[in-house]
Amino acid sequence: MNYWKSLALISGMTLTLSACGNQKNAEPQLTDSGLNPADFVTEFDGKTTGLYTLKNANGMEVCITNFGGRIVSIMAPDRDGKFHDVVLGFDSISDYLPQNHASDFGAAIGRYANRINKGKIVLDGDTIQLPRNNFGHCLHGGPRGWQYKVYDVTEANDSSVTLTLLSPDGDSNFPGNLTATVKYTLTPDNALDIAYSATTDKKTVINMTNHSYFNLNGDPSKPITDNILYVYADSYTPVDSTYMTTGEIAAVAGTPMDFTTPKSVGQDITNFEFIQLKYGNGYDHNWVLNTAGDDTQVAAKLVSPETGISLEVLTDEPGIQVYSGNFLDGTVTGKKGKVYNQRAAICLETQHYPDSPNKPEWPSVVLEPGQTYNSHCVFKFGVEK
Repeated sequence: MNYWKSLALISGMTLTLSACGNQKNAEPQLTDSGLNPADFVTEFDGKTTGLYTLKNANGMEVCITNFGGRIVSIMAPDRDGKFHDVVLGFDSISDYLPQNHASDFGAAIGRYANRINKGKIVLDGDTIQLPRNNFGHCLHGGPRGWQYKVYDVTEANDSSVTLTLLSPDGDSNFPGNLTATVKYTLTPDNALDIAYSATTDKKTVINMTNHSYFNLNGDPSKPITDNILYVYADSYTPVDSTYMTTGEIAAVAGTPMDFTTPKSVGQDITNFEFIQLKYGNGYDHNWVLNTAGDDTQVAAKLVSPETGISLEVLTDEPGIQVYSGNFLDGTVTGKKGKVYNQRAAICLETQHYPDSPNKPEWPSVVLEPGQTYNSHCVFKFGVEK
């Protein structure tokens, strides 16, 4: 089936995907989410960007750009069969470029998702100083993390796209020549399967995630505070006033952090008497999952009462960061001219815990030569009547 055409240079060859209406002067064929693939073609750091569209027989559509490995749009059906775009993002590649908007919308984050304390790690007795870009800490790999890199497209078809990135030794001061792969697959049962892998030639640390901002109402003008959230976790990792994990693992029972019984995101979000919500300006914390690496169990679930659209998150990671869009402030205008106000979306980032390199009692994020890093996340969409 023909949907769009995108060109990407791979090992000196051109990858061509079939397109309808590619005749000269023809009207652009838009994606179901209203994107024009031509608006995603540019050169950045000597590489070509493009837009890649995945479809399934149910009518779901996922659009991905190799700039930052970003999910640009996800069209999911509601209880009446109407499709909605349920992630935030931009209409063109220019808005994703760091000189225009410093954003993480939809990105495949690396080398290290979330924060590293004061940007310091110690490997084999050597202290390595990483960039400090967030309250004195290294966040999402620093100011030139992988969200601002162009991945190579090594395979693409109607249901999946595989992206590969070579992160050289010393990239943002991380050690090792590291080759990372992200494969997005849209499955017949309306799930977006994300498989990460990486290898290195020198001891290093790695922690990848996807940073999609979800709004299951399908309208970013309607905040996600009414969405019902479940997190299968009896504990979480508290933070200090700089959003850095303290090293404690605390029980959620009896606190606003308890989502073991589903409740609306907004029910307790402004309870700033609870210091963790004051520190985070809402939810911006890592939950310690009960799933024990079993990616057949639901780690988290989000439901929009308005549309009935549901999202189940499954992962083999030990943690999940729930970020309730606290710092969206109306200064960014996204797809179709929608203004992104506070809590216009929520992020559900599967991960190892923040600052794990400096907390050896937590699951390790060290990758050695000869080993392969693997991480798995599934965003499965459904409908509740």
